[in-house]
Amino acid sequence: MAVPIILASASPYRRKLLEDAGLEFTVLKPDLDERAIEAPLARTGVTAEEVALVLAEAKATAVSEARPGALVIGSDQTLSLDDETFHKPADMEGARRHLLKLSGRTHHLNSAVVLARNGEAIWRHVSVARMTMRHLDPGFIGRHLAAVGEVALTSVGAYQIEGRGIQLFETIEGDHFTIVGLPLLPLLSALRELGAIDG
Repeated sequence: MAVPIILASASPYRRKLLEDAGLEFTVLKPDLDERAIEAPLARTGVTAEEVALVLAEAKATAVSEARPGALVIGSDQTLSLDDETFHKPADMEGARRHLLKLSGRTHHLNSAVVLARNGEAIWRHVSVARMTMRHLDPGFIGRHLAAVGEVALTSVGAYQIEGRGIQLFETIEGDHFTIVGLPLLPLLSALRELGAIDG
């Protein structure tokens, strides 16, 4: 009998990636306060990659405790610019401030994925993409945000490279899946090794 796979995420982007890859899974959003988990970490000097990993593991283990025997995928993404870690903007003004700060600079998207079973993490991975934005005119930022609307609030960088957000960039180093927020190739490899998917 196949091991049930659960995606511990409400992200429609992660769900679509797994669906497009042909996985059979269910979705169960973890009931966690991510900012409360993250707050003490900020005082310990952990990296943005480590924060993403801690949050991904918290999601995976929380759901796996509630669903014994299932293989649970937890994922999280942080955006780091120098020593600053960004979160999803709360409103369009926040999105505008994000894009002004990122303009003309290189930031990192840190995408973590964790597999858990019976409340214990059994596999962890972080992939990093380097994203260099072109210099953005403040007027263009306003027009861009007006064109994309509230979707800008659904990602840490206030952009979606699979849509109009691609126009914001000069260069990108990293794979599409890392940028969208789920390092899919390492995840599929781990699922095959665990016998959870055919291969």
